[in-house]
Amino acid sequence: MQSSLQIKDLQLYRQDTLLLSLDEQISGGEILTVMGPSGSGKSSLLNWLTGTLPNGFTATGEVWLNDKNVSHLPTHLRHIGVLYQDALLFSHLSVAGNIAFAMPKSNKTGDRKQRSEKIEQALAQVGLAGMGSRHPDNLSGGQQARVALLRTLLSEPKAILLDEPFSKLDTQLRVDTRQLVFEQIRTHKLPAIMVTHDHSDAEAAKGKVIHLDL
Repeated sequence: MQSSLQIKDLQLYRQDTLLLSLDEQISGGEILTVMGPSGSGKSSLLNWLTGTLPNGFTATGEVWLNDKNVSHLPTHLRHIGVLYQDALLFSHLSVAGNIAFAMPKSNKTGDRKQRSEKIEQALAQVGLAGMGSRHPDNLSGGQQARVALLRTLLSEPKAILLDEPFSKLDTQLRVDTRQLVFEQIRTHKLPAIMVTHDHSDAEAAKGKVIHLDL
């Protein structure tokens, strides 16, 4: 089945003010880019999609994921992964521990070994071979960004949200990390929504761009 993320008839309000109206369908491997000034509702859109809309905001409309209405499900049951501008890695866990933390749990014998192998393979794919035992605080910003990406992907999300994930990286690192993230989204055929201020992000995503106004 082709995976898809659908926003049906969304009307998002702050107090009584309408922030945005959206009706969109994103297929697996596609990236919808949302641009706009601070306060236009970009982050609130992502909060609504994950079921974490803060007080003072209300919304009507539905989130459909792979032809299933997930609007009323709690955050952890929606299977929507998020990549933020900060890597948000746990300091008390190793690189491998950070990735394993998000992976679906299984009680099967031998599962721990399989998980370790899967993590090692994933690290090797993004140029971090042998770094599973490293402490995340000892990694560069770009390396931390790649670990955060793997943590999100190996949690087996059905869709992925990108909240300004490249904004703290310098120019060349931004280009390389962005290319890696977009490649993984297409490889895994995940529907994705990216919030960004950067036009080069939007161009690189090669998808539809929505501009929000204040």
